[in-house]
Amino acid sequence: MTTFSLFDKPSKFDGIYAFFIVNRLQMLSLFLLMPNYLLHPFMIWGIVAMAFFSHLNIRLLCKWLESNYAKKGYQGFVELFGVRMVRLLTFIGLILILIKITVITLGYLEVIHDFIFPSMNSNWIIFFILLTSSYVASLGMKNTIRFVVIVFLYVFWMIFLHFPFFIPPIAALHDLYPLIPTSWTTASWKGLLLIWASFSGPEYLICLIPWIKPQQKMRKYLSYANALSTLEYLLLFIASLFFFGSNYLSKTKYPIIHMIRYLQSPLFERPDIILISLHMFVLVFAISIFLLCIYGAIRIILKKTSTQPSRMGFAVTCIMLFLCVVIVNNWVWSIETQQNILLNIQIWLSGITYFIVPTFLLLLTKLKGRVKA
Repeated sequence: MTTFSLFDKPSKFDGIYAFFIVNRLQMLSLFLLMPNYLLHPFMIWGIVAMAFFSHLNIRLLCKWLESNYAKKGYQGFVELFGVRMVRLLTFIGLILILIKITVITLGYLEVIHDFIFPSMNSNWIIFFILLTSSYVASLGMKNTIRFVVIVFLYVFWMIFLHFPFFIPPIAALHDLYPLIPTSWTTASWKGLLLIWASFSGPEYLICLIPWIKPQQKMRKYLSYANALSTLEYLLLFIASLFFFGSNYLSKTKYPIIHMIRYLQSPLFERPDIILISLHMFVLVFAISIFLLCIYGAIRIILKKTSTQPSRMGFAVTCIMLFLCVVIVNNWVWSIETQQNILLNIQIWLSGITYFIVPTFLLLLTKLKGRVKA
């Protein structure tokens, strides 16, 4: 029987893989809801402002990635926090990743259910998504990271489909007014929070340190990824304003998908079905990475890091994840009020962890360095 080598580290990947990973994690799912939350044209500046703060956050993260603690991987975390604290923080991280997987899976499930398979039992859709993700993850961290190149090439070109919405008569410049806010409400703050949470994703690189080559150029790659995500957010939001107008943007839950349905093609009657299906690549990639992180976290919590990963242990992790998502789908997500609460929890957690993780790691590293000196 061949060795089950999920976490082999034969060679490290260049920063270009970090670029693909960060960009796709930032474009994972919240961008589908973004126009519905932002509404007002002046939130264009909100996207630009949050992109700037995200760039600063990435600089902090890169400074930590260049530290000696980061280069040592798991051992570096042990030196920083101690074994017990690492296990506690790993447990907290595991809960956060479980919530993220559950929300992004059920979010896409709802899109698939609404636009492609309205009569299909939702549990079967969850089963097929997680089965595909489990297969990709079972190929190991190395192959899963390589998979992100295919994901990027399959999905990135879709942004160009939105250019017809920038051409008159659909596009009218007055739909972008006012660009300066005349009032600021609680909804505007929520919009900023959603934008910030949408930029989260780079912090998960701390889980991939053993596979990503630490180098000075990392900052450049992550900055480019952040800039590309910003451009995509701006294009999608401005296209939504041109198509719906500020007053009607709140009338639909998934404005970006509804826009795509209006595109005419001599080959395909429903281009939205193809685009939603292709976007599943991003979901499968993200769940695969997170699934490996969950299995790795369980091994750290159970003090199994010195033993080889087992097929049984990985299979049990996949089954537990499936049961968790199905339970939430049937008893929580099906009720609109609870669905909104869970979605808001995920948005808040993404925003908080993205802000805290790089800052906290860098501050602790500096503090430890001073103590040693």
